[in-house]
Amino acid sequence: MDSPVVVVGGAGRVGRLIVRRLLERREGVRVVGRSAPPARLAPAADAAFVRGDVRVPETLARPLAGCSALIYSVEPGTDDRGPDRPETTLFQGVRNALAAAAAGGNQPHVVLISQLHATHQGHPLNAYGRLLVWRHAGEEALRESGLPYTVVRPGWLIDDHGAGRRVRLEQGDRGVGQVDREDLAEACVQALYTPAARGVTFEIFNEPGVPIPSWQQAFGSLAWDRTPVA
Repeated sequence: MDSPVVVVGGAGRVGRLIVRRLLERREGVRVVGRSAPPARLAPAADAAFVRGDVRVPETLARPLAGCSALIYSVEPGTDDRGPDRPETTLFQGVRNALAAAAAGGNQPHVVLISQLHATHQGHPLNAYGRLLVWRHAGEEALRESGLPYTVVRPGWLIDDHGAGRRVRLEQGDRGVGQVDREDLAEACVQALYTPAARGVTFEIFNEPGVPIPSWQQAFGSLAWDRTPVA
């Protein structure tokens, strides 16, 4: 890509894996976070770190200016009140990042990491600061932005292939399961290079079996969120 890929939350557990994969593809990477992480948790040295807080729009203008793509991998707070409540990180933060990334008519591909059960407002997870309400609201903000996008809803995150090495993509927010963080990161990066991944929302899980032969084939099996206008 001609301009940097921005990873908001790139110092987090999933974000660092995403950054590493992008660097392996020799992409320019800009990591945006509230504060520089400790050295042991820092993204790869070849990625530029820029301070920015998704809750404060004016801090995002420079970090997101002219980006070719944006991957939003922010870990939410679960407070009912205060600056770290899910509303600020999962909804307002998404809107702030989208506005900054689209400034000047820029049209980056945006990959949003959401979560399983985002549409299940009666799920117990919603007791934590209306977490699922704001997850879904953030998804909708992206869908309505007019930017090319992919929404990824991972199953329960793990750090191994205990659930199997095959990736399974589903739609409809009905499935359950686990997914290795490595596979989630790979799906986010692959979505940037696969036209079939644009305009779709999907859940991702691991299951027993051999790895999928083609991400193009996997994404190609998904239905668009909305039928494109001819």
